[in-house]
Amino acid sequence: MAKLELRTASITIVSELIRKKEISPVEVIDAFLQRIGAVQKRINAFITVLDGEAREAAKRAEEEIAKGHYRGPLHGIPFAAKDLFFTGGVKTTCGSRILADFVPEENGTVISRLIEAGAILVGKTNMHEFAFGTTNLNNHYGHARNPWNSEHMTGGSSGGSAAALASSCALLTLGTDTGGSIRIPSALCGTVGIKPTYGRVSKFGVYPLCWSLDHPGPMTRTVADAAIALRFMAGHDPKDPCSKEVPVADYYSGLTGDIKGVRIGVPDTFYFEQIDPEVEAGARKAIDGLKDLGADVRPLHIPDLDEAAAATLLILSSEAASCLEKFHRTRPNDIGDDVRARLDLGALQLATYYVKAQRVRRIAQENFSRVLKEVDVLVTPGVSITAPRLEESTARLDDDDVPVGVALTRCTRIYNLVGLPSVSVPVGLSRAGLPIGIQIAGRPFDEELVLRVADAYERHIYQPSEWPALD
Repeated sequence: MAKLELRTASITIVSELIRKKEISPVEVIDAFLQRIGAVQKRINAFITVLDGEAREAAKRAEEEIAKGHYRGPLHGIPFAAKDLFFTGGVKTTCGSRILADFVPEENGTVISRLIEAGAILVGKTNMHEFAFGTTNLNNHYGHARNPWNSEHMTGGSSGGSAAALASSCALLTLGTDTGGSIRIPSALCGTVGIKPTYGRVSKFGVYPLCWSLDHPGPMTRTVADAAIALRFMAGHDPKDPCSKEVPVADYYSGLTGDIKGVRIGVPDTFYFEQIDPEVEAGARKAIDGLKDLGADVRPLHIPDLDEAAAATLLILSSEAASCLEKFHRTRPNDIGDDVRARLDLGALQLATYYVKAQRVRRIAQENFSRVLKEVDVLVTPGVSITAPRLEESTARLDDDDVPVGVALTRCTRIYNLVGLPSVSVPVGLSRAGLPIGIQIAGRPFDEELVLRVADAYERHIYQPSEWPALD
């Protein structure tokens, strides 16, 4: 039997071993559950671990495959879900004391689709309370900690999902992204995370924070893995009124490694302002690398980005105050101080401001639509800083003390406003040994090209498997 090397394991590698029956799902799940047990105390990536349930599912998968009923590349693959994805019979806390005993009756759509594909749920991951924050500091269930340095943040709100991946506790995790909450922890922890187009992946059975900005998506160790996972997660769902009836491509087959002639736009303002010099250098080096692969790299101007960024925050705070109004009104003392402060602010927003923000959104969508006729994708820094220390509340950028939350979301949140697909890809480590990422965004429902550009970079220029091993 083949030996499973967790450090370099990926869906593409492990699924092929399972398909050839060189390793069994039982062996795979046992190895990952042992890894969770070894690192959970240090990084606190999980709120719930499903040891018994996962092992039973692995036995069923092994029996199915032995009988010739192989379901495909996710059969027997361990995955973990951010603890706001509804899981039937398994508690779903949303990282909150208020929902500590909430057990959904049924799975959400994404969970159902992955289980039907043969994936095995090993646990529910830590998160910022109600997904309303970017640090994953959580006083109810403990802080998720960055596997590269446990004194640093994972980023949030899907921080447990990124930490689980980076520390080899799963091959696929699920996150949600309202202002960057998939891409921020992916960048800070050195993993891949894609926020799909709004309406591409069903939100049914995902606890809402902000109905017009929430995007569920996969987080993985490689771009190829993200392409495989997204194919199974994506597609129209009549249970979600925001879901779109748009054909889903075979994203994995689209990873040709060839990006010759692809027009890459690099914004000349905003994204490269208020940025850590090491992050900027990493992003510019990555862009040069894409040019060396034959891409047509062009500087371009996108107007009104500061206004779009401000509108995103206003819409988020207003809609979050509405979604969480009941808990904010009836159990305010059970909500963490940081989240309660944001809800207080959102509850005070005037309807006229919200309407004006929606007008800015429409202008931003038109601006990006116009730009994406000139180029095929946009490439920018992923997050403007590396992972802050747990106690840090500000980052020093351009001689200003910038709030950590603002620094973390500066480059990501506008893509939530306009609903475009955007993937975070690791490009290197800082001098302090902390990951740096870039993000690649594209036209609505063109995840295929976004992933192809990301894969070409990962394939030809920088492989995270070459990074130092994590304990």
